[in-house]
Amino acid sequence: MTAGPSTARGRATRQAIVDGARAVFERDGFLDARITDIAAEAGVATGSFYTYFVDKSAVLAAVLGEVQEELLHPRLSHAGHHERFVDLLAASHRAYLAVYRDNARLMALREQVATIDPDFRELRRRRGRPFIDRNARTIERLQAAGLADASLDPDLAARTISGMVSRAAYSAFVLGDDVDFDALVATVTRLWMGALGIPADAPADAVVR
Repeated sequence: MTAGPSTARGRATRQAIVDGARAVFERDGFLDARITDIAAEAGVATGSFYTYFVDKSAVLAAVLGEVQEELLHPRLSHAGHHERFVDLLAASHRAYLAVYRDNARLMALREQVATIDPDFRELRRRRGRPFIDRNARTIERLQAAGLADASLDPDLAARTISGMVSRAAYSAFVLGDDVDFDALVATVTRLWMGALGIPADAPADAVVR
């Protein structure tokens, strides 16, 4: 990806290309998507595409970057009105799974392109770190409060349970498993709590910073 535009007009053009790419990717997939179609959808000349992106993988990364911001919000550190950690966790899972479901076509493309493009695969790995780091910090705080199994390595535990949730979402919304949404939220939350030995009455403020 090239450097970001410095003018309002440039930023608007780049955003139009990202929006156009999203529409084309969701309609045609990655392999069949053409840069000429992306430019046409965005209402710009084909040459303008290359002012902002070097190839299809780069603009897909930009599209998925927007989705990632949605997936990361809300953060577990924002307890809001939840008094119990389990309710805070369930709300976070519900929000994550809803965004994943609403962007299932793009999430499928993310996995597809990661298998054929080494650079994109590395980007996908790096972009997974914020989820792992967030969960690791939460686990560390729970351990410090005596509310989670202190023998577990926070980073490895975070990798494992993050993978569980994302794979459950992939199976439900990309592969099309017949799963009730509320049951999925309840199940991943229960398994998350059980894997770390967190009591059901653990307070939400144990993880707030």
